[in-house]
Amino acid sequence: MLLTLERVGKAYDSGSARVEVLRGIDLQVAAGETVALTGESGSGKSTLLHLCAGLDRTDSGRIAVTGRDLTGADDASLAELRRDAVGLVFQQFNLIPSLNVAANLAFQARLAGRHDPEAVSALADRLGLSALMERYPEQLSGGQQQRVAIGRTLAARPSLILADEPTGNLDEATGDAVLDLMLDLVTESGAGLLMVTHSRRLAERLSRRVHLSGGRLA
Repeated sequence: MLLTLERVGKAYDSGSARVEVLRGIDLQVAAGETVALTGESGSGKSTLLHLCAGLDRTDSGRIAVTGRDLTGADDASLAELRRDAVGLVFQQFNLIPSLNVAANLAFQARLAGRHDPEAVSALADRLGLSALMERYPEQLSGGQQQRVAIGRTLAARPSLILADEPTGNLDEATGDAVLDLMLDLVTESGAGLLMVTHSRRLAERLSRRVHLSGGRLA
């Protein structure tokens, strides 16, 4: 099992009140499985992804990624896990402004020791980025930056992909092509995908759908 959540809880202070965002979440994502996470805005979907990535800490329960328990892991161990096994596609592009598109695409793969220039070139072609490889992030549109961010994640061939509305800044045709790429990676490498989406149409293309409401999964 690539991802396991057991009785995970998370709450935040809001003024004088304590708001429970996640309540006893149980979830598993297996190798080769694609899971759509749906729910209303503010339901805690992004919080759940951040916990799975080790970018935030649970208040209760347990999370394991590729067999490694995140509970009690130090920051260095969590950073190593993200480098080696987890691919993140969040709503913030987080591109490196001093690097051009080619270098941004290769960045994560180089860190993980899995850089393959031919694979990056093929990936750029499929993402429609081949003509933009020498440009810098500030020279790109929002949709182009999103494609670079997605390509950077896929180029590293992670075991687990955590994606938060990865096609939200793309037109429908490009969004479909990007999702095709993600699904291809899952098929080819046995990775797992947990993807937040508001699109029922995209959610139906994944192998399973879970819905977050009232802090619980259904």
